[in-house]
Amino acid sequence: MKGYLVLENGSVYEGDRFGAEKDLLTEVVFSTGMTGYQETITDPSYYGQSMVFTYPLIGNYGINREDNESAHPAVDAIIVKDLARRPSNFRSVQSLEDYAKEQGLPGLMNLDTRKLAKEIRSQGSMKAVLVSRLDKTWIDKLFAQDYDQLLLSRRQLDNSVRHYTAEPGAPKIALIDFGMKNSILDALQKRGAEVTIFPANTTVAEIDAYQPDGVLLSNGPGNPEQYEFSYPMIRTLQERYPLMGICLGHQLFALANGAKTYKMKYGYRGFNHAVWDIDQKAKHFTSQNHGYAVDADSVANTDLEITHREINNQTVEGVRLKNRPAFSVQFHPDACPGPHDSEYVFDNFLDLVKKAEEKTYAQAN
Repeated sequence: MKGYLVLENGSVYEGDRFGAEKDLLTEVVFSTGMTGYQETITDPSYYGQSMVFTYPLIGNYGINREDNESAHPAVDAIIVKDLARRPSNFRSVQSLEDYAKEQGLPGLMNLDTRKLAKEIRSQGSMKAVLVSRLDKTWIDKLFAQDYDQLLLSRRQLDNSVRHYTAEPGAPKIALIDFGMKNSILDALQKRGAEVTIFPANTTVAEIDAYQPDGVLLSNGPGNPEQYEFSYPMIRTLQERYPLMGICLGHQLFALANGAKTYKMKYGYRGFNHAVWDIDQKAKHFTSQNHGYAVDADSVANTDLEITHREINNQTVEGVRLKNRPAFSVQFHPDACPGPHDSEYVFDNFLDLVKKAEEKTYAQAN
């Protein structure tokens, strides 16, 4: 069955539909990753977005049970050049096409994804509709919808508190879930931490009742300014506990401390972004997926200092408070998928937690 991607600038891309045959309004973005399509499709940071994969063959190693970053697909749709029909991998349990059908996920294949990515790079991320017919009245009706409200309605929020035990004496981490990837939890557990996950609308009192040794602000989707409700909580928590933010959590940490953010032209979505660690004087390749960034000039008027920069265009990739054990990074140190260069960020966070515990013990004795 034919399908069409109609961009808000009027461009039309024709392809063949697979998965669910839904018509929808979405935002089109692209990823340059050669692998990791399963993690990308299930990453909650991509709610409300349709993912264009620039690598020409997608689905060649199928879908497995271990690599999901959330229980269900997060993207609106997947757009590929060639879809592998016969995956080959010892962990594969089904094809990407079967997964899309099972999960009600729309897909479009057999179109020029690199041409589409070049157009997005040139003109910026934009709204689009995925349709089965070029009916102007229907297309106009889809474009007339309130995209921000659609994004809120599509999100599957988990407002429960989830607890993951560890060995006695393990550091206790409160992980605030703004749209968390499972690999962040895995990275903390791999380092022996006890983790309790709190929803985005949690309160300081609820965090205090847990008596954590540290707090982590997760990644998540959308404009960070939509989470203004979290700023007072973050300011209070950073005075009481060592704190770390990742991706959206990084932007919220910066905003809570007086910096500003802006929407990027087409964002960073891929696994080969070079970042300079100012402290280490070292270059690392990182995994990134964000459409907003912290404004560098705005940091100068705060108690924050920049710790990481993107090498190609100098965007802010990390900040920290000058007088508190609190910091954040724009990239994903959990690296699922992607290079493992920046896993040390989790070790740095747990080192801050340990030093804070030692300081508290010394003061008490």
